Amino acid sequence: MNLLKNNIATFFKGFAMGTANVIPGVSGGTIALILGIFERIIDSLKCFDGEAIKLLIKGKFKAFATHTDLGFLSVVLLGVIVSIFTVAKLLSFLFLNYPIFIWSYFFGLIIASIWLVGKTISSYNTSVILFLILGTAIAASITILNPASENDSFFYLVICGIVAVCSMILPGISGSFVLVLMGNYELVLRSINEFNITNLVAVAIGCAIGLPAFSHLLSWLYKTYKNQTIAMLTGFILGSLAVIWPWKYSYDTVGNLVEANKFGALVNTDVKIISYERILPHIDGLFFIAIIIAILGFLSIYLLEKKAIHMKEE
Repeated sequence: MNLLKNNIATFFKGFAMGTANVIPGVSGGTIALILGIFERIIDSLKCFDGEAIKLLIKGKFKAFATHTDLGFLSVVLLGVIVSIFTVAKLLSFLFLNYPIFIWSYFFGLIIASIWLVGKTISSYNTSVILFLILGTAIAASITILNPASENDSFFYLVICGIVAVCSMILPGISGSFVLVLMGNYELVLRSINEFNITNLVAVAIGCAIGLPAFSHLLSWLYKTYKNQTIAMLTGFILGSLAVIWPWKYSYDTVGNLVEANKFGALVNTDVKIISYERILPHIDGLFFIAIIIAILGFLSIYLLEKKAIHMKEE
């Protein structure tokens, strides 16, 4: 019974990670860190090594599963996959029709993430503060880059998979936002909704290549320089707030302002957006609704963390 309960909890943690990974500017790694499964995921991924290959070749499947913590990782991945295929359609609708409200929710969510991740730093010194500043600067600089053009070549989609999956497990750096910068976020989202096998296989190959390799480096950093690593990750999350800011003007490929309605939704959805200008909101009824939604986003992560602590104590 306890095993079933743990697997259900792990599934929903994976579901939360997958949901975050669909959202540009929100990192699944951040959710994993908040829910207390980040280090275990990294340790599991890095165990897909030479020893794991030897166990598979020898047919020692039980030993392989134990070596890689395969049961835990499989449940997490199942939650991620289910969420991606179910949440993608909902998010597409919300981003299309109510972008200010959905970004407000994520803004509150990210603020809560900064606090919850940052408080896990056990001690502060000069190097920790410097890494916090460095992480913030890197994430903030990434947000001002203009997106590339869409490219559906198989090889480029593999590269997108490699880069995006490394970002997805790195708290504060959004894999979806990296796909935006590489020009293929909308293409991948369409491929999920339309179940385009060719495109999805290409991205999956990239994920399979990038995930184990990057996890080794991240695991070593997390264990050897824990406070400095968490400080940089906190900085990444802080710097990503610029991406999440709900109120912005959108510009097309020739620099023209694209018309939007009061909810921030584009009037012409066929226009390709390549840049944004963050603006101050108008103080009206919609602004206060957005603030309430942002508070709900904050509370979502706060309560999720409280629930995770309670389950860990049990």
